[in-house]
Amino acid sequence: MALRLLKVPSLATAVLASSGFYLYNRRLDFNDLSLIRFGRAAATTAVISYDYLTAFKHVEYGTEEYRALKSKVHRRSAERLRDLCCANRGTFIKVGQHLGALDYLLPEEYTSTLKVLHSRAPQSSMEEIVQVIREDFGKELSELFVLFEETPQGAASLAQVHKAVLHDGRTVAVKVQHPKVQRQSSKDILVMEVPMIHWDLSTKRVLTMEFAEGGQVNDREYMKTHGINVNEISENLGKMYSEMIFIHGFVHCDPHPGNVLVRKCQKSKKTEIILLDHGLYQVLQPDFRINYCQLWQALIHQDMSGVEHYSRKLGAGDLYPLFACVLTARSWAAINSGISSVPVTLSEDVEIRTNAAVYLPQINDLLNKVPRQMLLLLKTNDLLRGIETTLQTRASSSSFINMSRCCIRALARHKRSKIQSSRRRLQITLTESFNLWRLSMYELFLWLKGSLLGQGVSTLLAFLH
Repeated sequence: MALRLLKVPSLATAVLASSGFYLYNRRLDFNDLSLIRFGRAAATTAVISYDYLTAFKHVEYGTEEYRALKSKVHRRSAERLRDLCCANRGTFIKVGQHLGALDYLLPEEYTSTLKVLHSRAPQSSMEEIVQVIREDFGKELSELFVLFEETPQGAASLAQVHKAVLHDGRTVAVKVQHPKVQRQSSKDILVMEVPMIHWDLSTKRVLTMEFAEGGQVNDREYMKTHGINVNEISENLGKMYSEMIFIHGFVHCDPHPGNVLVRKCQKSKKTEIILLDHGLYQVLQPDFRINYCQLWQALIHQDMSGVEHYSRKLGAGDLYPLFACVLTARSWAAINSGISSVPVTLSEDVEIRTNAAVYLPQINDLLNKVPRQMLLLLKTNDLLRGIETTLQTRASSSSFINMSRCCIRALARHKRSKIQSSRRRLQITLTESFNLWRLSMYELFLWLKGSLLGQGVSTLLAFLH
């Protein structure tokens, strides 16, 4: 029984380690963290560990009483983590947001408790917001806006967003930095197409931009109400991130549900995905990107020698099986059988959750081996898998087909850039076209198979009735 109990507190620790909690703090300069914040974090970790170690001493393992008590311990531990994140703010809220999106890995008690940090992080008071605007613009709120909603649309780790109306009638989103954010946390804001920035009403601490309507990407009820297909959203999200990573070599590294909105365009009636908060991007080195691309191709095509080869090139060493499991959020047995053809099962999910605790030392070792840019990709993968799990679209065939299509294009482009011969470049292009055509045919086959199966089921149901 003691051995079993030792694994229980390890779950929270393992998740924190695998999500980069230790790495976040290790890479920060100690001067960035006050003694109070550091002590608060240490105390919370100690209390959670002690709770897990002592709560089950007089309860028999596997009983109904044990399961009920475990749920209570999970819940109060998650609440302690949430309170720690809210108290320490900054990086701690980023970690809490990440943990709240790991539906495929963490118990429900953790994710449901920490999900509040996606859009309802600790807020600054209206007086503080007014003071920031007064200091930065030298004007009162009424001089800049005809309407400024006091309740924020959302509050994040560094800032909060208010809906407002300009004097010319345009509705805008005003993002105001929390007044206590440390100077060294301030970074240049990356400007991207959508939203439009109102530069005359923006400063280093206030950002006024186009207001984007929409529901969070994990809000199934919103999608149902607005006629949005969850499978289409999941597929397009996968396409978008595959294009970013494999083709263009950069990635938006903070896709937690509070930063990804979905909506149906009123004009075209097409479904749109909106990325918010462009403060955290990773630019991938060319060699790293190509090796990462080759690794995913090997994983999709069940090429185990390729999985080992490219995992080692990416720094995993002898831990390449664990690396493949962490990257895909699949078991080693599923990887050997082919992740593109073997669906995720409940027993596999249980195995993954259990192993997150059992393999804590190896996970920590792996995270210290791989290149630094891999850490943000792993964080991004975790968040995307969490969204897929919430939407119940995880590990669909179409997601692997879209990923493979981007890998084919990226590798062909890379090969052409290394070749001077026009004839050889043409050969590469023709091979690329053939492989893309073959993928499209396979996709068509799966669609026809699904349609025929659906017709067969309908016919059978009609016959039975």
